[in-house]
Amino acid sequence: EAVARHLLSAAQETPKPGDQQISRAEFRLIATPLQSLEAAAAAARQSGVEPYILGPAIEGEARMTGYAHAAIALKLAGGAGPVRPPCVVLSGGETTVTVKGKGRGGNNSEFLLALALGLQGTPGISALACDTDGIDGTGDNAGAVVLPDTLARAAASGINATACLDTNDSYGFFDALGDLVITGPTGTNVSDFRAIYVEVGHS
Repeated sequence: EAVARHLLSAAQETPKPGDQQISRAEFRLIATPLQSLEAAAAAARQSGVEPYILGPAIEGEARMTGYAHAAIALKLAGGAGPVRPPCVVLSGGETTVTVKGKGRGGNNSEFLLALALGLQGTPGISALACDTDGIDGTGDNAGAVVLPDTLARAAASGINATACLDTNDSYGFFDALGDLVITGPTGTNVSDFRAIYVEVGHS
């Protein structure tokens, strides 16, 4: 009862704008998802790679986002789109995973597994997706990487990529390939970070 009274007390109401309790309070946003993408874009330009920023707040199902990003990368590799290879597609924002299987994995690794399936080993396209806080979901990894030979190496090891995606086992998939990115906690969090590098064009 004491807890209920405390929570219902007017004194516990959240301070509103203009309240004297917060008259001297201020906050400064020193890092944003867009800033991380812009920093990556600047680094890409210095390396002679044209950046293409999709946006800092992309949301939705991780696997669907992965398939959509794969379609964009394939278009760019085919010479269609606002930039030409070598280029890098950059995006941020928190995607989600609807868990239907008993596997393990966060939204970044699930995004990448779907991306790999969408790319089907297209030469010259690689990708990285990581959470900037160093933890992808509840795993010990920040994310993972996809290379042109990801699916081929998985098949050679007897790993079914589609089955792993169906059971939400993206961690197990990339762990078996040695392609997890493990940084440890970074001490900051400016959303997820995704980069797809399109090295050369394809007809």
